[in-house]
This record gives sequence, C-alpha cells and structure tokens, in this order.
Amino acid sequence: MRSRGGTGRIIIGTLLICAAVFLIVYNIRESNRAGEESSQILSTLGEVIAENAEDGTNLPFRDPLIPEEVEREMPTEEIDGYRYIGVLEIPGLDISLPVMEEWDLTRLRISPCRFTGSYYTDDLVICGHNYATHFSPIKWIDIGEKVIFRAVDGIEYRYIVTNREVLQPKEVEAMIDSEAEWDLTLFTCTTGGQTRCAVRCERTEEKEK
Repeated sequence: MRSRGGTGRIIIGTLLICAAVFLIVYNIRESNRAGEESSQILSTLGEVIAENAEDGTNLPFRDPLIPEEVEREMPTEEIDGYRYIGVLEIPGLDISLPVMEEWDLTRLRISPCRFTGSYYTDDLVICGHNYATHFSPIKWIDIGEKVIFRAVDGIEYRYIVTNREVLQPKEVEAMIDSEAEWDLTLFTCTTGGQTRCAVRCERTEEKEK
C-alpha cells in the first residue's frame, strides 16, 4: 500500500510539473506571437504618424484643457480591421507599441488598448497583457521614467512616471479616478494575475509637429 501511495504521488507530481512546463511554453509562445503582430502593426502605424507629422496639415499644437477640446474624438488609423490611436513609447524599457482605440480580450492579444479616457482631457488609461513583449516590463518601471505617446495625427504627448501601485481586479474606480492628478495610466496584470499593476504618469509637455 505504501508503495502504491508513493507511486501515485510521483505520478501526480510529474503531471503537475508537465502542466507547469506546458503553461510556461504556451505563455512564451503567446508573448512572441503578440510581439511579432505588434511589430508589424507598429511599422505601418509609424509610417502614418511620421507622414502626418511631416505634412503638418493636421491640427496644430493644442491645449487639451480648453473647453472646445473636451468632446473632441481622438483621430484613429485602421489597420487590418482594427482602429489605432497612436504609439506608446517608454525609451528606458525599450518599449514601442501600437495602441488600439477600444479594448476587449481579442484585441489585447494583439496590442495594448485604450481602456478609457483621452489625451485631450488628460485622463487616458491604457491596458495591456502581461506579455514580456507588451506590458510585463512596466511592473518594474522607475519613478521619473519618461513616457511618450505619439498620436496618429503626428503630435507627441510627453509624460513622466510619478507613481506605481498594485490594485485589486475590482478596484476599477481607483484605476480611473478622475480626481487624482494622473494624466496617463498604464496597467497590466501582476505575475499570477491576482492583482493589477498601475503606472501613473503626469504630462510634462506637448510637442508640436
């Protein structure tokens, strides 16, 4: 009986190890796939943004706090059936990723997405999967790190990281707290997926095309 019990524990242990290895391999493959898709989109979107910035026929420098800008829709560019609002860059983490206009689980497998808000009203919230090629690195971002958002129309919005916090999945109000002085929030799942890491940023300047 003891021998059978020991054999059973060995079998269960082996199965658990195999399951863990499978999960690790799956996550790595998903991360690589997402990274490749984002890179392809980034190439196309980057060309559009560069052309718009060079052309100079779009909207000039603007202050998102003036009343007439509050209801303005952010410009978008459609690529492969999805609409994008721009490119998020974090030079210190070597991150450069396209950002979709809307979010759902399918879209998040391709690129980070706008969760809510706008860069016009200084309350933009962007979510991303915990892929190594997407938002996983933001969990270790330093306070003071520079963040750049390049809008589709060619205008750059520049930010600096001022806070990093861990929130529970149900703390949606805390994630999008409009009373706080956060002009940009980036968030992703922590390792294990039990909580959310929120990176808070303050806008420092806007660069005219």
